[in-house]
Amino acid sequence: MYLALLVIFLQCSELYTQDRVFTFNTVEINVQPSVKVKNGAPMSVVCHADISKSADFQLKHNFTIFKDGKLVFMTVSDKDDARYEVPMARSSDTGEYECTVEAGGKTKSSNSLHVWVTGMTKPILTAEKKEVLEGEVVKLRCELPEEVPPLYFYFRKIKMNSTPKEKYVFEAYKNYSEVEFSVEEGDNILQFDCFGKRHVQREFDSSEHSNKTLVTVREPFIKPTLSVKPSRNITEGDRIQLECSTVVARMRDIEIILQKNKTILNSVRDEKVLKYSAVATLEDSGEYLCKVEQGRASKSTKVNVVVSELFPKPTLAASMNKLDENRELTLSCSISGFQKANFSVLRRNSNGDVLLETSRSLTMRVSVNDTGSYICKAEVKGIVKESKPVRINVYAPVSKPTLSVVSGLPEVVLGKPLQLICRSARGTPPITFKFYKGNVMKETVTNDTYATFLDENVGPNDKKGYKCDARNNHSSGVKTSNILNVTVVVPIRNASLGSIPYGEVEEGSETAFLCSVKEGSWPIHFRIFRKADRDVLVFEQSEHADRVMWRKGTMSRQDTGTYYCMASNRANVDVKSHPITISVILASWQKGVIVAFVLIPIAGAVTLALWWFLCKKKKAKGPSMEMSGPSLATNSTSEKLTRQHNDGDYYSGPDLESAEVEYTEVEVSTLDPHKENTRAS
Repeated sequence: MYLALLVIFLQCSELYTQDRVFTFNTVEINVQPSVKVKNGAPMSVVCHADISKSADFQLKHNFTIFKDGKLVFMTVSDKDDARYEVPMARSSDTGEYECTVEAGGKTKSSNSLHVWVTGMTKPILTAEKKEVLEGEVVKLRCELPEEVPPLYFYFRKIKMNSTPKEKYVFEAYKNYSEVEFSVEEGDNILQFDCFGKRHVQREFDSSEHSNKTLVTVREPFIKPTLSVKPSRNITEGDRIQLECSTVVARMRDIEIILQKNKTILNSVRDEKVLKYSAVATLEDSGEYLCKVEQGRASKSTKVNVVVSELFPKPTLAASMNKLDENRELTLSCSISGFQKANFSVLRRNSNGDVLLETSRSLTMRVSVNDTGSYICKAEVKGIVKESKPVRINVYAPVSKPTLSVVSGLPEVVLGKPLQLICRSARGTPPITFKFYKGNVMKETVTNDTYATFLDENVGPNDKKGYKCDARNNHSSGVKTSNILNVTVVVPIRNASLGSIPYGEVEEGSETAFLCSVKEGSWPIHFRIFRKADRDVLVFEQSEHADRVMWRKGTMSRQDTGTYYCMASNRANVDVKSHPITISVILASWQKGVIVAFVLIPIAGAVTLALWWFLCKKKKAKGPSMEMSGPSLATNSTSEKLTRQHNDGDYYSGPDLESAEVEYTEVEVSTLDPHKENTRAS
């Protein structure tokens, strides 16, 4: 029975579970009253879940609301909505909001929604001091309560009838900032305020201005007074006296400075009065500034002083500004409309002016060393003025110039530029040099003692001489150099080497080598080399010709090899010929001796072999002749006779008589061949 109830319960539970089916359609988030809320106004963030169910059953929802990814609100409800209430919205509530709903093991999130809380809380400004001295600083603090950094702080210094001065500070981690403003001269009653800004979605949101803070400024000393005695308009030679004074509240670290055109004339410390006195000159005209400083405080007063001219500057006149040496020069000093003065004539020098004469004029005979600048001075009532300098140039005549080639020798390689130098050993610069090629002027150069000229168009047939002129401001005129003739050196071109005989040469015979060039200036230096392990110089000679012949008297087998020649001249360019090959062979008589030594033994050997062969043949024929009988007697006798004449050494004794008997018969038959023929027939 219990088992049956359990089965029924499980089946009912399964049926109940199958009926509790749901799904999230959407999860939405919105802000009331709108996504743009004023600072301090209430704000509600509402999260709504739209869910479809298979039946009407209760479902618990876990609502979570995030701002910029951080959890700000969480609740559990069986309703489809959850509300996050913000009673007073602040700028820190600005951001991206998103909600997530979890129910029955399922979770769904809404899209993000940007909420902008416009406006910021009013900043609070405080000043460290309410009363300061000129030159001190005012330290301010501006705070934006309830605001979250990063923030921008703007401070303003407000003066009456002037544009406020503003400073701003960026604070990345604080909701307050501090700055300092210096108190300047003329600042009396100052007001300060501040406001803040923050960056929201590429826009700036600003707060209202803070409360105004009032700061009173006290003077540490009064503005100085500057007096001039005897007057602000005086004459040269009069003594001028200036006095600067002030009233200070505290005599410590106070300084009074007197300036003219930014030049400090005098200064005092920890005193109330400064005095300055001098004999007035024209240069003393201008604006004088008295400045009083204490700490950062500074006040100043200006006065203009006019100094009238007592007498004008003197004028120095010269009888001549350019003159020859040993000529007479007169220098005269004068003052227009003024005669009573103490005059002096001086020469300018780097180590100090040199006094020449204490009178109105000076006459002297000049030398080159008197070239320079001269002035005159005039003194009246202690006021000394000097004239503008006058330049005097004394000239020595130029000497006859010398013209030469810069490289030294009066020659130039064809195709290379020719550089000439013209010098004058004596003469006051500047000297003007003129270069001529033939009678054509090529270049003009002004220099001190020499000048150079570069001729880049030197031809192989240039026969024109060069010369130069030199002159300066001396009245003697132009001096001309001697004519310089320059040799044009033609470089070597196309060297060649030949020999007689060519190719094969008999040992012991003479061989002639001919080295020649197609073109080149004389003398030409010829060298002949034989190639071996290293090139061996076998002949060397200089000739005033375009060829040279070298006769090698006795050639040996060691002279076999490859030969070439090199030619050079003053152009310093070595030109190498094509190589030739010489083979040294045996002489004719040497060949004959070799043939004799070789053929004579061979001929002897051949003769000995022939003799041996004939002897062997004779021994073979002897026995056959004895066995032939009477029918061959005549022929046998004839053969013996013949052998006796030819080889008599081989026969001797009794056989010679029988041979003579047979000789008559053989003689007859031999002398008449016709009869012999008849007998035979």
